[in-house]
Amino acid sequence: MMFPSKAFLSILFVMLSSADASPLRSDARKATLSFAARVNARGAVNVAAADRARVQAMKQAGSMGKRAGKSSFSITNAVVTYTAQVGIGSPATEYTLIIDTGSSNTWVGANTPYNPTATSVDTGNTVDVSYGSGSFFGEEYTDTVYLSNTLVITGQSIGVASSSQGFSGVDGILGVGPADLTESTVSNVDIVSTVTDNLYSQGVIDTEALGIYFVPPDASDSAGELTFGGHDSSKITSPVTYVPLTTTSPASSYWGIDQSISYGGSTILSETAGIVDTGTTLVLIASDAFSTYQTATGAVMDEATGLLTITSGQYDKLQSLTFKIGGKTYDLTPNAQIWPRSLNADIGGSSSNIYLIVADIGSDSGSGLDFVNGYAFLQRHYSVFDTTNNQVGFANTPHTDDKSN
Repeated sequence: MMFPSKAFLSILFVMLSSADASPLRSDARKATLSFAARVNARGAVNVAAADRARVQAMKQAGSMGKRAGKSSFSITNAVVTYTAQVGIGSPATEYTLIIDTGSSNTWVGANTPYNPTATSVDTGNTVDVSYGSGSFFGEEYTDTVYLSNTLVITGQSIGVASSSQGFSGVDGILGVGPADLTESTVSNVDIVSTVTDNLYSQGVIDTEALGIYFVPPDASDSAGELTFGGHDSSKITSPVTYVPLTTTSPASSYWGIDQSISYGGSTILSETAGIVDTGTTLVLIASDAFSTYQTATGAVMDEATGLLTITSGQYDKLQSLTFKIGGKTYDLTPNAQIWPRSLNADIGGSSSNIYLIVADIGSDSGSGLDFVNGYAFLQRHYSVFDTTNNQVGFANTPHTDDKSN
């Protein structure tokens, strides 16, 4: 049976606990997958450039339509990544897989070889996926997958890499994005059912929804969780409010929503389409909105990190950044707008500097993907990705107003 890993090579370590609530029904079945979050230590890292490259590739893939196939985006260069220990086969071999809401193929073999067992079936199909700076090619198998003792999937499509590039220290990816992103990735197959799809279709969970709870890295409570089939009501301080997925392309190819953003009560980005993405570290906004934000805060650009930096005096005057999503507003307080100072060195920054987590997406508003609510937003607000009802939900948490950064 599957079991949580006892150790991860990471700078920022977060083990996740169990949950017992659903976004739609209090008696629904649900379960939690333990995982670790880490900030990749690579010396001087231009964190904004890494995020920008990811979103630009996502835009390109999304604009090509749902059959983007081999034109995907970079996961391997992400500054913050999330890994789970996943068992495959019977008896199960354990693999370290990146959890990603922006891709949907699940595959192994980048480091630990795939070990076929009695539950493994070679379909004869090939799998070929590119992630910008990384890629893999191999065969498709179906097999039993153990996400945890209570999250067991039979007949899950698994890519088995015969060759891969760019995946150091991990074995592959656990894709939890929209299933349409798998189109044209597996020969002789239209759309591949994701792990979330199969958990739902096999009756393991009652709602095809994924709840994610992150916390600021320097918070006194370092626990977080990822829940299949619902959300954990004990981790939120407000009701979960849902909004429909956007219909605007290319944001509509991912977990896309419509929102507006204001700073200090003044709108800097009118309502437009963008995405919610665990694989993006920062909050990225359209270039025109970014320019307005930089002027309002008085920040200057730090070329080493790619982030805006402010003085202590400017920090004292920093105002809230407000996201209006549907009829609800969600604030990033002044403390939530700064990079955790204890992690400055991990992005090539100075320990004495104050860096902002808002960055330029690289194009003006009106592109169809004008913002990304990344990890910096999600560590302050609970998120629910609901496939059953084509919606995304948010709620405040005990860490929404933290001053730990």
